[in-house]
Amino acid sequence: MTAHKIAIMPGDGIGPEVIAAAVAVLDAAEQRFGFSTARQYFPMGADHYLATGELLQEAAAELAEFDAILFGAMGDPRVTPGILERGIILEMRKRFTQAANVRPVRLYPGVPTPIAGLQPEQCDIVFVRENTEGAYVAEGLTVHADTPLEVAVQESVNTYAAVRRVVEYAFKLAMQRRKKLTLCHKTNVLVAAGKLWSKVVAEVGQDYPEVTVDYVHVDAMCFHLPVCPERFDVVVTDNLFGDIVTDLGAVIQGGMGVSTSANLNLDGSAPSMFEAIHGSAPDIAGQQVANPAGAILALSLLLGHLGEGSAAAAIEAATAQVLAELPALAGPRMGLTTAEIGARIAALVAAPETITTVISEPLVQALARLN
Repeated sequence: MTAHKIAIMPGDGIGPEVIAAAVAVLDAAEQRFGFSTARQYFPMGADHYLATGELLQEAAAELAEFDAILFGAMGDPRVTPGILERGIILEMRKRFTQAANVRPVRLYPGVPTPIAGLQPEQCDIVFVRENTEGAYVAEGLTVHADTPLEVAVQESVNTYAAVRRVVEYAFKLAMQRRKKLTLCHKTNVLVAAGKLWSKVVAEVGQDYPEVTVDYVHVDAMCFHLPVCPERFDVVVTDNLFGDIVTDLGAVIQGGMGVSTSANLNLDGSAPSMFEAIHGSAPDIAGQQVANPAGAILALSLLLGHLGEGSAAAAIEAATAQVLAELPALAGPRMGLTTAEIGARIAALVAAPETITTVISEPLVQALARLN
């Protein structure tokens, strides 16, 4: 029996609720597919910070010993915005060199979308977002604060090495899918950074002649994505643009509650982290009305990353089936509590022969082939 060491960080707000649902699915997957996990919970988040003043640094060495990290959500109105996000999430990405943020934008059968007439076969995209640089890496500076002459400077840092590693990964992923890659940037205004990204894509593309390459400005992407998502297969982009555009993608695929992501360490030197892309939603915390699908799909990506492809594929298909069964995808209109949705998905995973939803090749299988 294969054993995996998994660190679990429920975090703030609805994080503990959606993670509890994901863990219920993990229990079912272990029993059905014959692997085991050694789990340890880490209390990183607002409560822990307010009680101890600790962020990630104190737990980083211990976290480094795990195979993967399952993360809930971060943010609390009691803590100044930026402290938890920079001190835990961004610090984790930097410390563990989680170079690529992989975000699928996939419409599952029967899941409502605000785009009229959109069919699942038209919406199957993977965004590969550079995860350690750009506008998020620099602290910025302010001079003449709290005066009429106040000036704020926020830099964007782009290095050849970081851009190259994420572009190479995107090309490899495109080779596992439909052999098409799109660079999304703003080269007509952000000339220096845009030139670097374009140069690297052109260089790496020479090693992948089978992959068709095109380019879209980020503002144009906001038009093309809802109108013709079938145009895209793998999209590679910088940190800030990727963060914003994938939220638009989340709306197209059914809402933030069904969206997920992988923060990948690409050389195996440190753990990767898997999370839904929604926030902590403190206004509904504790009410059991949050949709746990994003967290459960993060678990699917995590297990695929660890080589448990059959379990990962069953979890994705089971989640898609339950999403199609829900009367709505948000708030109390779901008809089921957070825990009940998790239990329903877990039941399907425990008996995968009862899963009737058919989806094309799961992303988890393509990702697993790259490990």
